[in-house]
Amino acid sequence: MKTFEELRLMVEDAIKNLNLPLEPKNFYDPVRYILSLGGKRMRPVFTLMACNLFSDDVSKAVRPAIGMEVFHNFTLLHDDIMDHSNLRRKKPTVNAKWNDNVAILSGDGMCYIASQLVMESPAELRTEIMNLYHKTAIEVCEGQQYDMDFENQDDTKEQDYLEMIRLKTAVLPAACLKIGALIGGATEQQAQTIYDAGILVGLAFQLQDDYLDNYSTPEILGKPVGGDVNECKKTIFYIKTLDFIEENKKQEWINFYKTKDLSFQDKHNKAKEYFAKYKVDEYCQNLVNDYYQKAYDKLDSLNLKNLDVLKNFVEKLRVRIS
Repeated sequence: MKTFEELRLMVEDAIKNLNLPLEPKNFYDPVRYILSLGGKRMRPVFTLMACNLFSDDVSKAVRPAIGMEVFHNFTLLHDDIMDHSNLRRKKPTVNAKWNDNVAILSGDGMCYIASQLVMESPAELRTEIMNLYHKTAIEVCEGQQYDMDFENQDDTKEQDYLEMIRLKTAVLPAACLKIGALIGGATEQQAQTIYDAGILVGLAFQLQDDYLDNYSTPEILGKPVGGDVNECKKTIFYIKTLDFIEENKKQEWINFYKTKDLSFQDKHNKAKEYFAKYKVDEYCQNLVNDYYQKAYDKLDSLNLKNLDVLKNFVEKLRVRIS
């Protein structure tokens, strides 16, 4: 079984060797730029790890794995436009460095580049994998739409939010795991089990991001802490505060969360007072830990001898501070 670092280096080398065309410069340079910003490479490493669970030869999964990473970064380009974000991984976003139109077009291109790469899956699996890729891509778009819809809803429910992040965030790492497992030779049942574990990890990962957005630091996040509150994002923190607060104070919380009259820091500090009073931070952490434990249980049910590398990587995600 290859180590996480060995697999990560395979991913980085494959990204560097994509050999994208030089022209049009303003079409391909943003693609190179966003891919060069790094990140955890969680999704392509998941693909290779899952493949390695069932096969010693992970080379056949490298190009599809990179395709999934290109797709992920495409979604980031469009997310940054919709969120009017200026920073990504402590660097200017593509829309800030170039402009919205460039980011839209380069993002569109990345979607098709990703599809080409995923198409390089083994011939006998290509139809199944491409169907999963396209299903996942549509689900990610559905999740983004739900996220935007929530902006105009005061009473978003927890289950609605969890379904949104399942679509927007969790289905992609889950698909990466399943694609890798299939390429490695897993049975359909094994591949589905590892997909289900990926969904649980993805849910936990996003809920942890919600937590970190309130309780990390700008140096670690690479962007101001409290952005979700100031952008009025209906995260688990907003939803559970609305659930836990006294009935006669619900409108007060809704009105506060919408306000634009406070400074960025003052609004976030005030929001954290609500979170502490109603123990929403504890609720979120308990939910995160519960999803991670369920993911571990799913992985253990595979009864494979070489799960340690994957489980250790998931554990690093669980205890991350950024």
